[in-house]
Amino acid sequence: MLKKIVIGIASLMLIFALAACGKSNGSADHKNMDMDSKSVSSMNMDHMEHSSSGEVPKGLKIAENPTYKVGDKVILKTDHMKGMMDAEATISGAFDTTAYVVNYTPTTGGPEVKNHKWVIQEEIKDAGDQTLKPGTKVTLEADHMKGMKGAKGEIVSSKKTTVYMVDYTPTTGGPVVKNHKWVTEEEAMAK
Repeated sequence: MLKKIVIGIASLMLIFALAACGKSNGSADHKNMDMDSKSVSSMNMDHMEHSSSGEVPKGLKIAENPTYKVGDKVILKTDHMKGMMDAEATISGAFDTTAYVVNYTPTTGGPEVKNHKWVIQEEIKDAGDQTLKPGTKVTLEADHMKGMKGAKGEIVSSKKTTVYMVDYTPTTGGPVVKNHKWVTEEEAMAK
């Protein structure tokens, strides 16, 4: 319990420090820091700039019967990025694949990013078509965040699912975030 309080206080201090001396770089938002009693996802905000490329990995299969179709409006129920929880979004792509939670060390330096959601099968170098087991060491080809492409990582967990690319308006204000990769069905609800 004391550890959680200390982490909470440190988090608040970091947020105030970043708000006080932060610079506007035109980025729509930054990756939320997932803080728990075991780890702090990252204290290095430099690698948290969101990539907005609409490109999808080679070999990724368009979902045949997705719950949400391209153009559908949804409400996001996840906090991968600041301002994402309860944000209004539009589905810009739906694909069937295996999605992974990964830990990785950014190529730009800084501490290990813990429990990043989601990197998909097609964004892992030489992953093949078999589901990778927890603990498998991997090289990421995803380019969702600065320092992710080429980063060494480790599989935490996996699930076969439909993943969605979404455009959303952050609840914290700012411009629309285009082509956020990835959101699972459980992380969205019909509007």
